[in-house]
Amino acid sequence: MTNEYNAIRLNRVISKVMAGMQPPAELSVSQWAEQRRRLSAESAAEPGPWRNERTPYLRAVMDSFTDAKVRHIVMVAASQVGKSEFLNNCIGYIIDEDPGSILFVHPTTIDAKEYSKLRIAPMIRDCPTLRKKVSDPKSRDSSNTILQKTYPGGILTMCGSTEAHALASKPIRYVFGDERDRWATSAGNEGDPWDLAMARQTTFYNAKAVEVSTPTVKNASAIEAAYATGTMERWKSRCPHCGEYHEIQWADIRFEYDEAVVAGKTTYKIKSVYYVCPECGCVSDEHTMKRQPARWEADNPDAYEQGTRSFWLNAFVSQWAAWSSIVLKFLNATGSSKKLQVVYNTCFGQLWEDRGDLEDEDSLMARREDYGKREDGTDIELPDGVLVLTCGVDTQDDRLEFEVVGHGHFGETWGIRKGIIMGRPDDDSTWEQLDEVIDHIYRFEGGLGLRVNMTFVDEGGHFTYEVRQQCARRVRKKVFCIKGMPGQDRPFTAPPKQQKIIINKIYLGTCWQYQLGVDAGKEIIMDNLRVQTPGMKYCHFPRRDDYGAGFFAGLLSERKEYDPNKKQPWVWKKIPGHERNEALDCRNYAMAAFKALPANLDEIDRKLKAARGETPRAPAAPAIAAPAPRPAKKKRGSGLNKYYDNW
Repeated sequence: MTNEYNAIRLNRVISKVMAGMQPPAELSVSQWAEQRRRLSAESAAEPGPWRNERTPYLRAVMDSFTDAKVRHIVMVAASQVGKSEFLNNCIGYIIDEDPGSILFVHPTTIDAKEYSKLRIAPMIRDCPTLRKKVSDPKSRDSSNTILQKTYPGGILTMCGSTEAHALASKPIRYVFGDERDRWATSAGNEGDPWDLAMARQTTFYNAKAVEVSTPTVKNASAIEAAYATGTMERWKSRCPHCGEYHEIQWADIRFEYDEAVVAGKTTYKIKSVYYVCPECGCVSDEHTMKRQPARWEADNPDAYEQGTRSFWLNAFVSQWAAWSSIVLKFLNATGSSKKLQVVYNTCFGQLWEDRGDLEDEDSLMARREDYGKREDGTDIELPDGVLVLTCGVDTQDDRLEFEVVGHGHFGETWGIRKGIIMGRPDDDSTWEQLDEVIDHIYRFEGGLGLRVNMTFVDEGGHFTYEVRQQCARRVRKKVFCIKGMPGQDRPFTAPPKQQKIIINKIYLGTCWQYQLGVDAGKEIIMDNLRVQTPGMKYCHFPRRDDYGAGFFAGLLSERKEYDPNKKQPWVWKKIPGHERNEALDCRNYAMAAFKALPANLDEIDRKLKAARGETPRAPAAPAIAAPAPRPAKKKRGSGLNKYYDNW
């Protein structure tokens, strides 16, 4: 009997050893999960068997773990997309099919314990194949503790990023890192925790490293830097209208909502949310887009040959995050940069930019306003308060970008029109389109209108003399070329200078050029954007697509930084990820044009009111357009029946 008992015990020991020596089955992680993984009630919205169809975007991410060429996987992910289940499936696969020791690092030891209790332990309990291989934590001689799980062929060790002794000792084949952006910058005095953990893999030819995190702050994000070393893949959905594939991003989401004030607090009710394809501009609803074919597309596919795949995923593709709930979170967070950062990171799956005390793009977008509509349904172009219009034009080799800005008393401004004119600056037809912008009559609600009073055009780039020539032709419209001069000591505007126009070595005359202290202008713009209450220096923006996310990203594309190596240490630099700064330049030039324009705002205001009949009739300002849709016949001595381009 004793021999029989000993034989049974010996068979059990041998079977465990042999189980650890068995080669892995021909299964990928996604196949293993679908066959053997059960989601636990403690951590899953849909407990029960794992189904790859619920998270199609995770299939390639999981299967990269069983790709022999891939040694390093990076996943940047918003909440509610299943990033934790990706980690769990990989760990379950290792224990069940390809055992080896695992080091699973979390931001803190408390995080590691919570993850073990709420995710690892329930997974082992509810998956029969795992339950057989990991000993019961309640057994007397158990090697299964909260932070350590033993199984045939390996040990799962969990720890916090500050525990240098756990990161720098035994060899480890598998390294997992959760919420990398929340890790300590150094494990005690030992250095970077991730580098310490990776150093433990050097003896394994088949080592795997996986790091996962929600993104945090731009340029201070460890997961952002890791993502850039890999294939840089984005999950892109096919537009049902044009067939092109694009990532569903916050910038392409449109929504309508009702707003109410209850007990002194603003509440929101989402009426509709939809997606606008950046390729064709067609509209699709959430239900349609979440069922469209989608695929991973890599920006850096060559990194695959180096063994690193990286993935970036936001919550707009999640089956458990309704678009309306994301929009509601955004609206409730508006006005608080801390709350907005959470929405950016956990919902939009985007990095947050730390701008110090500067405004952020979404706060500016949220304060956009409706300028109103006329009885015939057309938009009112000029809100009350606008007295003067100026235009700023940025010149590129293939286009002109412009903004028409309205100016009122005490530095209050209104965005009136933002646009792009495609065409080379040496092509007359390009400038004819700009003429339409400048000559257009922008009207108030009652029909009274204004034209652009002065336009500043950047002469920088490869078409300096062509720009000068076109401005010289339009001098009667007060169209002038400008040259931006950086430096803190430069005044915003200075008296114009005459400059030569030479094309094909032929002297064609001169034009007037204004030299602008662009740094001074940027300072004014950023100061004005901080103003929160309509009135003095407040910046108004219309709720229209030309003043969308792209505009505000460009308007806030630069910030002032201290560089001790420069003679003038405070310099304006582009914020990484905001290379397009045309919106800021256009606004700068339009503001300079207003400063250079000799306008008596009190007199203009009086004449506008007189033209509306708000005060006793008085001679009207000649630059004010008559309210009639067509100009009246010219009469000598009358100022209201003729359009002029100056006051």
